[in-house]
Amino acid sequence: MVQSEAARRKREGGRYSGVSIFSGKIKCAECGSYFGAKVWHSTDKYRRVIYRCNNKYDGHKCQTPHVTEDEVKAAFVTAFNKLVTEREEVIANARLVQKTLCATEELEQEKSALAEELAVVVKMVEECVAENARIAQNQAEYQKRYNRLVARYDAAKRRFDEVMETIAERSAKAERLAGFAKTLEGQGEPLTEFDERLWGSMVECVTVRADGGLSVVFRDGTRV
Repeated sequence: MVQSEAARRKREGGRYSGVSIFSGKIKCAECGSYFGAKVWHSTDKYRRVIYRCNNKYDGHKCQTPHVTEDEVKAAFVTAFNKLVTEREEVIANARLVQKTLCATEELEQEKSALAEELAVVVKMVEECVAENARIAQNQAEYQKRYNRLVARYDAAKRRFDEVMETIAERSAKAERLAGFAKTLEGQGEPLTEFDERLWGSMVECVTVRADGGLSVVFRDGTRV
């Protein structure tokens, strides 16, 4: 789970800091950037931590307002409790997505076929080079044959890498969905206060709109 989360953050390319449970979780609905923590009145009794879009004063003036931790916590509790009321349907949908969109059987078969193709082409290249070293032959023709084999290898390797990446992404998503469904299944009662464990395991992100509204996106893709 930790590795898949790290990979997700790397793909998204956002700024992330492990200082707060809210870091890397709050996103601007306008530009897609993450919100970062800012401290107001850091040296006096009115000290306050707020979160605002990291691009707000970085050449792109987003209209999204800042938010406080209490506002994010309240939005999560409200959204999670709505999820609990629709628990059975949400769990069924998550498991359906896990079964259909996260399937890797065909990709695993393609991966095996591509691995065999790569092994075959490597052997052909080695034989081609060895033959050229042993037997005098037209070098222009040899180079053409060699280049064709290299191009064949490169094409297979590119596809192999794509398949491996897709398998990893689907497996990570399946793991997230399984954890999401299991956690929701065990949550019988609505929340009465913010739960840090549920926040960390259930929430993909919270988006902040220009009107100040917050939407919670859960691990299964449900937006509340």
